[in-house]
Amino acid sequence: MAQVLCHLPKSFDKKLIVGLDTSDDAAVYKINNDLALIQTLDFFTPVVDDPYVFGQIAATNSISDVYAMGGEPKLAMNIVCFPNCLNPDVLVEILKGGHDKVEEAGAILVGGHTVEDDEPKYGLSVAGFVHPDKVLTNSNAKPGDVLVLTKPIGLGIINTAIKGKIADKASYDEAVKVMSTLNKYGKEAVDKVKVNSMTDITGFGLLGHALEMAEGSSVTIKINHKNVPLISNTLEYAQMGLVPAGAYANRAHIGDKVKFVNEIPETIEDALFDPQTSGGLLISVPKDNVDLLLEELVGTPTKYAVIGEVVDKKDYYLMVE
Repeated sequence: MAQVLCHLPKSFDKKLIVGLDTSDDAAVYKINNDLALIQTLDFFTPVVDDPYVFGQIAATNSISDVYAMGGEPKLAMNIVCFPNCLNPDVLVEILKGGHDKVEEAGAILVGGHTVEDDEPKYGLSVAGFVHPDKVLTNSNAKPGDVLVLTKPIGLGIINTAIKGKIADKASYDEAVKVMSTLNKYGKEAVDKVKVNSMTDITGFGLLGHALEMAEGSSVTIKINHKNVPLISNTLEYAQMGLVPAGAYANRAHIGDKVKFVNEIPETIEDALFDPQTSGGLLISVPKDNVDLLLEELVGTPTKYAVIGEVVDKKDYYLMVE
């Protein structure tokens, strides 16, 4: 797909601060010297049966890209695909879930658009603001930086278990909490600390998004797999074969760019390639500032951890130890 889409024409504007070139999380357009507009869009099919919870998760995921750019969300519009064979009350619950998360983010929901489809899909188009000098991208990590992850991974594997009616209550509850927690809280910690680069972890998995950061920054990122936080029972479900197709696609796409320094269990590799739904922020922070960032993250709703470091470019952009 990427090989086909790369032939599409690109638009250029001197006020476009962030566009398509670095596979970043959202577009950023400079309005004036003090204000830039962030624009993003995302939507997907249900990952849980509860329509209200699905609405919360989808909205949280859509808003995340604004936070990943260092901005504040201000306006949101619903994007809905919905089959006419379902009770409209289901749609009402989805939209209520989305509304509540938009409100928690401090933004305003101002309508949207609905089309008939064979299965439900929901998300948001979100606009936010940031100071032009405070835009955070995924392409400015510096050698000597430390990498901090603000949410545990394993969501694709757990969601596969949920769809198969196999997930235990503890894993289900933890996954829902992680997916429905706004990255607002991680971003508020970043506001108080100088960091160099940031992205959110979604469909390309931890390794895919770390690779984008490494390539965009022309550095090598080293990840210590033992420090990466996981959703409860992620490895157990991976051992059972409950690994989503997206994880295998991610491995096929970037596997030859990743150097596994030591022998690592296949279940852990599966988790590192696992696509995430509404994952956390990956933050590249100068070593002198990491303790301050960790202090600011104390009390945030999800598990966070130092998972690696940034070094000068080596033979591989990404190394896992």
